[in-house]
Amino acid sequence: MSGPLVDPAVRRVALVRLRVGLGDLLCSLPALRRLRAARPDLRVGLVTWPETAEVVARMGDAVDVLLPFPGTDDVPDRPPGRAPDPASWAAFTAAAAERRFDLALQVYGDRPAANRVTAALGARLVGGFAPTGWDPPPGTEHLHLRYPVHLHEAERHTRLFEHLGLPAAGRPEMVFPLTPADEAEHAATLARAGLVPGGYAVLHPGASSPTRMWPAERYAAVGDALAADGLAVVVTGGPGERAVGGAVVAAMRAPAVDLTGATSLGGLAALLRDAAVLVGNDTGSAHLAAAVGARSVTVFLPGDPVRWAHPGPRHRALVADVPCAPCPHLVCPIDFRCADSVRPRDVLAAARELVGVSA
Repeated sequence: MSGPLVDPAVRRVALVRLRVGLGDLLCSLPALRRLRAARPDLRVGLVTWPETAEVVARMGDAVDVLLPFPGTDDVPDRPPGRAPDPASWAAFTAAAAERRFDLALQVYGDRPAANRVTAALGARLVGGFAPTGWDPPPGTEHLHLRYPVHLHEAERHTRLFEHLGLPAAGRPEMVFPLTPADEAEHAATLARAGLVPGGYAVLHPGASSPTRMWPAERYAAVGDALAADGLAVVVTGGPGERAVGGAVVAAMRAPAVDLTGATSLGGLAALLRDAAVLVGNDTGSAHLAAAVGARSVTVFLPGDPVRWAHPGPRHRALVADVPCAPCPHLVCPIDFRCADSVRPRDVLAAARELVGVSA
């Protein structure tokens, strides 16, 4: 076995993840846990946006330190409204150089901008994903892996680490540790809302971009049918998704429990774990459900199911039947035809199949 990740001279590693959300980080965690198991002596720094600190903290000892990324001109998906600051960039690269990383890895994706950030950290060795159409500097080819577009996101990261020396260990296992505080919050939520484990379905209609959001009235149709099957219906989302959650509740004929913005991340994870099924968009809740072993139906509109749909008997993916999907748009430039192509009856059938309710 050889490679920089099993070289005892490599003791400090920087992982460049850049602009990511809950789902991205959860899909990184299986590889990070394998790395920690193989190299408990390694000091791992994760370079990403400071907004992800709560999720990074949930990764336990898989990450030793978060290095807040200030953004640069050539990172195409930095948060809207955040102008790059040359002084912040200079301070960031100087601080990274002071850490004297032995190895810096681009673990972001198929974008050369991330490789430029990785190279700027001052590490002794630089590698990671080699994006499509980008060639590694001469002499570093063995430290790079051509970005594996055909793999699921979690497998991409484990494959990279295997390329760099870790032993192969089969399919990545999604995880999300729950704490006693999470369980206490969850018990209080169930009691307050009159819910029982296994007796409710969760609708999660929000997402990080408009093109990922299946219309509220379609969620409402699925929710009414599940309520008619005898399940309580719960609507969830983050604090910034109260409007879309409220739209689903208002469009339903049956009553629904609106918990949008009312749970912590751990509380939401426990809620999904004990649900009969989650019906949601291609967003963080789908990955959280996979990590806690919940049943889930995920609606893919512009998203890529090859990259993001979780395998296994507890998960179903409903994919837009249009030639323009998947696509990179955050707002559809035409008529949002992908949303029209996913029918409520098909989503409902998938949910019923998972909970064992006959049509």
